[in-house]
Amino acid sequence: MTKERISLGKYGEFLAAERLKDFGYKILENNYKCKLGEIDLIAKDNDVLVFVEVKTRRNMPLGQVKDAVNSRKQRQISKVALYYMQSMHLTAVKARFDVAAVTLVDGKNDIEVIKNAFELAYT
Repeated sequence: MTKERISLGKYGEFLAAERLKDFGYKILENNYKCKLGEIDLIAKDNDVLVFVEVKTRRNMPLGQVKDAVNSRKQRQISKVALYYMQSMHLTAVKARFDVAAVTLVDGKNDIEVIKNAFELAYT
C-alpha cells in the first residue's frame, strides 16, 4: 500500500471518528489489531458495542464506497470482532457492525454512517 493511500485512510478514519462522536458514540479503539486482523474503529453507542469499518475514497460516488465492504471483508471483520469481545470478556454485550463511507470530493468531505450495515458473518 502506498504512503498516499495510508494517509488517505488515516484521514478518513479521523473524519469518521469525529462524525461518530457528533452522533454520541464513544470511541474505544482506533485501528484495533490482533492476530486475526484489524478493525478501524470500535465504539459504544449507548449500550451497544459497535465495530466500524471505514472506507475512504476520493472522487467516487458514495454508493461505490459503501459497496467496498464485500462478503470477504465482512467475514474478516466478524472474526476480529468476536476475538475482541472474547478477549475483553464482552460476549454478553449487544454488538453491531457499522460502515462509515467517507468521500472526499473537491475539498468537501461527505461522511455517511450506515448503522447495522451487515450481520455477523462466519462462513
